[in-house]
Amino acid sequence: MSDRISPLTQAVHAGRDTASMGAHVPLIDLSTTYALPDVTIGGDSYETLATGGNLPTDGSAVYQRLWNPTVAQFEAALAQLEETTHAVAYATGMAAITACVLASVAAGKPHIVAVRPLYGGTDHLLASGLLGATVSWAEPTAIAAALQPGTGLVIVETPANPNLQLLDLDDVRRQAGDVAVLVDNTFATPVLQRPARHGADLILHSATKFIGGHGDAMGGIVACDEAWAARLRQVRAITGALLHPWAAYMLHRGLQTLPARVRMAQDGAAKLARQLAEHPSVIAVHYPGLPECDPHGLVGRQMSGPGSILSFELSGGLEAAAAVANRCQLITHAVSLGGVDTLIQHPASLTHRPVTADAKPEEGLLRVSVGLEDPADLWADLLQALG
Repeated sequence: MSDRISPLTQAVHAGRDTASMGAHVPLIDLSTTYALPDVTIGGDSYETLATGGNLPTDGSAVYQRLWNPTVAQFEAALAQLEETTHAVAYATGMAAITACVLASVAAGKPHIVAVRPLYGGTDHLLASGLLGATVSWAEPTAIAAALQPGTGLVIVETPANPNLQLLDLDDVRRQAGDVAVLVDNTFATPVLQRPARHGADLILHSATKFIGGHGDAMGGIVACDEAWAARLRQVRAITGALLHPWAAYMLHRGLQTLPARVRMAQDGAAKLARQLAEHPSVIAVHYPGLPECDPHGLVGRQMSGPGSILSFELSGGLEAAAAVANRCQLITHAVSLGGVDTLIQHPASLTHRPVTADAKPEEGLLRVSVGLEDPADLWADLLQALG
């Protein structure tokens, strides 16, 4: 498919080589094991796949833990949207970030530089040292100073969870030098941001969120080059973290409507952000579409739009935030984001509960993932919840 076609068209057709299959939609292969032509081909295929290689042209897939065609179609589609040569899919987003850290540790680079805020699960994983990695937390302007000879990854998230902080990826790339840069692109999606254009080596998604888009399939995926893909596939094969083919089918299907969903939800979020900013109980609104939240003009230069996630802080702290979340009727009080329905949650108590006290979100902060409902209905619900 031509690289010059619209992202709208790419999202619909990427990874869908269905004509050669005699089908209109991608097929689902649920096989857990595959027939082996003979012992030699089977053994050679197993070694290739278990050590990070791709499916041999004349070989066998051997076993679903090593490779699956439905998963491979989804990987090809996401790689095309993120403008990388490869992508490697996992059972969850946390399995995906775990694989990246393990691959770095296994390569003799156990030190990581990370910029907060990050998704609470990622923050907890890095801070725990569970995978044999050590982490230096750096301010956005101090990444270069935090690098060590054993640094294998610089990990950033932009827009960041949960305060929507934006990072200049060109500057991150410059500071990182020859160290690999991992960008969590879950909030922006490839519709609004293409980190590979700004030098990112690894582009991470919790595919459970916007990519799936309907709250009914879990997955994680990392877009990257061929060398990183081989390392990540080896980790996946050894740890057994392969995305299930049914989930891969669902996530691939979600890509087809991703641009439409992201842009429609973004319109609603922009309206709600402006309305919240004028409410007397709200002391701050965090949304990249507000000028004060984008002092370096990254929306329009790095991002094509501000997205559909926002957060806001209440003057009454935890008590006020809990009351608003509990009083919402149309908006669902639940974790996760990026679905067709609007969700609200209190990060300090939930997604960012394991984060150390000095890095926790404000107690009065609520995060809202705006869905596809009429913004007027969402505002009416927030208004009554705000009291």
